[in-house]
Amino acid sequence: MSKVKKHTLYVDQAYDFDMIGILSHHNDYRLAWGLNEQLSIQLVKTDEEFVVVNKKGVKVSSHSMYEFKDHENLIEYYLIKNKSQGKFLIPEKPAVDYFLFLYENHIWDLEDIVSELRQTPSVLGVYTFDPEEFDSTENLVFN
Repeated sequence: MSKVKKHTLYVDQAYDFDMIGILSHHNDYRLAWGLNEQLSIQLVKTDEEFVVVNKKGVKVSSHSMYEFKDHENLIEYYLIKNKSQGKFLIPEKPAVDYFLFLYENHIWDLEDIVSELRQTPSVLGVYTFDPEEFDSTENLVFN
């Protein structure tokens, strides 16, 4: 009997969003209001929370989420609370309170938006992250 060869396929994930960490002492609705004022956008709380599932499809956590789809500029904004019921959206960054995701960003230079965010009264700190540096970003799917 011949040996069966097994092949493993590795797929590199390409992320089409920018990831910005925000430190804030305000509640999510107050932060969303501040971002709307500063960036001239219209973040609105979604009816459903952002749900994180593991590789087996089991729900791990759910997080408060605000979104704005700018159809004119073809960009989508997602503001998601990092910590919910003791679980983290991005466990590698437990000190970050919120993440702002810019999906298919073709209009903002990251340095410009970081500068704008730092001027928002409810924002204490802003950091950009490369989604590829965290294993947990595999769980982030925006549609």
